[in-house]
Amino acid sequence: MNTIKTRPLPISRLLQLHSDEAARKDIKVFVGFDFHEYVSITREVSTKGRTSPNFRPDRSPIKLGEGYWIVGFNENEVALSYAARLYDLSQSNFAAHLESLKAFYADPSIHAHPRDHCTCTAPSAKNMTGKVAYGGDLWVRRKFRGWGIAQTITRIAHSVSFALWAPDFLCALAPRWRVDRGSVSPYPHHEPGGAILQLVEEDIVGDEWLIWLSGDELKNRLDGACRGTG
Repeated sequence: MNTIKTRPLPISRLLQLHSDEAARKDIKVFVGFDFHEYVSITREVSTKGRTSPNFRPDRSPIKLGEGYWIVGFNENEVALSYAARLYDLSQSNFAAHLESLKAFYADPSIHAHPRDHCTCTAPSAKNMTGKVAYGGDLWVRRKFRGWGIAQTITRIAHSVSFALWAPDFLCALAPRWRVDRGSVSPYPHHEPGGAILQLVEEDIVGDEWLIWLSGDELKNRLDGACRGTG
């Protein structure tokens, strides 16, 4: 049987608090590890875009224990989705991982289009080495937007990421409008030039910001939150 060990902090209490917060909005939150199941759930949602190749087994398989997903349901309707994975960058850094396209495809030589490219100019990305937890594919159904759902789901994800991996860094890519709106508040650091990106066959073109926090910042935040739960 495959098992996943958790960290010693009482993370379960934080997860319960955040799940209760979602439940007050009539959303039940589930965490899973099978990305075939995740894709089968999300592809049935007509208003959600295609799942990012980072989280699709046909483009970038994720071993058990190296990724998870979160889906929230309102009655029988998918209300939100989020996915995260761990990159081992002990011999590289996040900027190089993006620019090589290995952040998106297990084997870019097979899966990348000849015109695919990614440029990362965010200064901190070159310093992100070791265990780097990357979160993405964040989607919230329109009628639940503006309720703080994205922040709630990100806080749940940060707790899960720490429990599973105790990463050296947590990061994501976000459009400028999300940064300007303040909807990336769980990440204290924001830098432009995270990914100037084109993935032709995925119909992805973007100029994303890098948003991030260090593993020490995450641990201190969760330590404080755990003490606050008394």
